[in-house]
Parts: sequence; C-alpha cells; structure tokens
Amino acid sequence: MMAAFQPAADPAKVSGVEFTDSQGRKRDLSSYGGKGVVLNFWATWCPPCVREMPALDRLRAELEADGIEVLALSSDRGGPSVVEKFYTANGIDNLPVMLDEGLRSARALGVRGLPTTVLINAEGYDVGRLVGPAEWDSQDALTLIRGCFKDD
Repeated sequence: MMAAFQPAADPAKVSGVEFTDSQGRKRDLSSYGGKGVVLNFWATWCPPCVREMPALDRLRAELEADGIEVLALSSDRGGPSVVEKFYTANGIDNLPVMLDEGLRSARALGVRGLPTTVLINAEGYDVGRLVGPAEWDSQDALTLIRGCFKDD
C-alpha cells in the first residue's frame, strides 16, 4: 500500500492547519515544536479509516522516540466524546483526541477523501501524502516515514 504514497513534486509550506483537542483548546502545527508530523484525516463512520486506526496508534508509539508526531484529526461532528468512545472501544491508547472542526484543516491541505495521511516535515512543508488506508506500522511505512523525515 505504500506504493500509493505520492511525494510532493514541489513541497509547499503548510498553513491554515488548526484543530481542537479533547479539552476544546485550539491547536496548530506550531504546537509540535519543529517535529515532523504524520497527519491523518479520518472519521469514525469511515470503514477504511476505522481499519487503519490501530496501526496508526501503534505507529505513534513507535515513532515517539524518533521525535516524529502522529496526529489523527477526526471530522466527526459529535465532539470529542464520539472519538473518545471509539478509542476506548477499539483499544486506541496512544493517539490524542483531535478534531478537524468544519473540515478547515482538510480544506487547507486539499484533502478530498478519507482517510488521507499527509507527511509534514519539521520545517512545516507538505512532503507527500497517501490517500486511502494503509498498514501504518508496517516496516515499509516506517521506512517511508523515516526516509521523508531523515533530515529533520
């Protein structure tokens, strides 16, 4: 599935990516202090999204030591409780609850479908994306992500 990854031909500086945490606080990518970010757009009602969430959860734990952040922005409209219930029911322990209210971040990054995962380097550039589900904790995915962020 990593063959579906599309490197950015001309990496662009990311702007307009704002989201809300489980406490209702507004966050943006600057909150992550120059880390590379694996930014996943998903929803609890999206079957392919649901299938890849356990792998994203494991990926976050795996990449923490590398200083790479993994964030999953939910487009669910029911607020953080919908995502919290999903996380609890599915054993998602490592990913923080983050909401893309009004799909603002998805629009800012040109996301057209779910799931979509965008890799953003430490300098804040969109270096590539994968549209569709993936086994994010596979060796191929880890190699791809670490390769994209090797200079970060």
